[in-house]
Amino acid sequence: MKIAVVILNWNGRALLEQFLPSVVSYSPEAAIYVVDNASEDNSVSYVQTHFPGINILRNTENLGYVGGYNQSLRHIEADVYCLLNSDVEVTPHWLAPITKRFQEDSALGVLQPKMKDQRHRHLFEYAGAAGGFIDSMGYPYCRGRLFQHIEEDRAQYNDIMDIQWASGACFFVRSDVFWELGGFDEDYFAHQEEVDFCWRARNRRHKVQYLGHSEVYHIGGATLSNMDPKKTFLNFRNSLYTLTKNLPKNRLLPVLLSRLLLDGFAVLYFLFNLKLVHVVAVFWSHMSFYKHLRRILRKRDDVKKSTDYYRGGSIVWQYFVKGKRKWGEIH
Repeated sequence: MKIAVVILNWNGRALLEQFLPSVVSYSPEAAIYVVDNASEDNSVSYVQTHFPGINILRNTENLGYVGGYNQSLRHIEADVYCLLNSDVEVTPHWLAPITKRFQEDSALGVLQPKMKDQRHRHLFEYAGAAGGFIDSMGYPYCRGRLFQHIEEDRAQYNDIMDIQWASGACFFVRSDVFWELGGFDEDYFAHQEEVDFCWRARNRRHKVQYLGHSEVYHIGGATLSNMDPKKTFLNFRNSLYTLTKNLPKNRLLPVLLSRLLLDGFAVLYFLFNLKLVHVVAVFWSHMSFYKHLRRILRKRDDVKKSTDYYRGGSIVWQYFVKGKRKWGEIH
């Protein structure tokens, strides 16, 4: 089985210096690619000088996560793509259980390893932890992480489990499944494109799984921090895009109306905490959503085979109204 580890870079020399050596050292069975999104620093020349065996692909402009991968993967031949963030540290033999799992199950389309915090190595990492799920209001969450509460890794998730979405920070996908679905939706640019992709994959009966026998360490927020209003804009807007594209017809209107109300509460929270740039970001996220609503509705997949889109009811309701709960209690 041919695996290509593909790292998207944008002005990320410092990250490449820190994390690329682990990828090179611990991935001898894979072809390694660095895809540059029109960086303005000297990160490309750094890779060329220090890692001449790595393949480099260059995009002429910053196409974001979505466009950067869609464009570059057309030029990469592999059975399985590993889309790896530049701020991820891999571990010895990390690819062996991944390869074995894909070989064991031909229905497996997407796979995520265990993701832990690179700075606090005993904890799970926010972006993916031990696999992603979606609650009844369409909010994504993870095993091992609920909102800002992160669990310690005590081997409680050293398992194989069907999940609803895999983190884009370390995202394994069969190449034929990626192109069957037309790649990522380029209306997203970045953030939550993997949630949409996995939902569409599951609608087509491709399995999405978590594998706890392989682990990586992720910094998180290296490109856009949680305090960046651009990230707020993308997360709010793209979440509405995903729901509009993938919810069953009988759930679409009720969930969207509920989400609009909850987004209003988020605006009040930002106002109360004097985070005015985030108030503006939420406003423009909704304006962008309404502007493109007709086009997003046309993208609804007619193959609505998978309707079990949520687990455990509303996480927001159980967390804020019924009191803070552990992930296992909600699940």
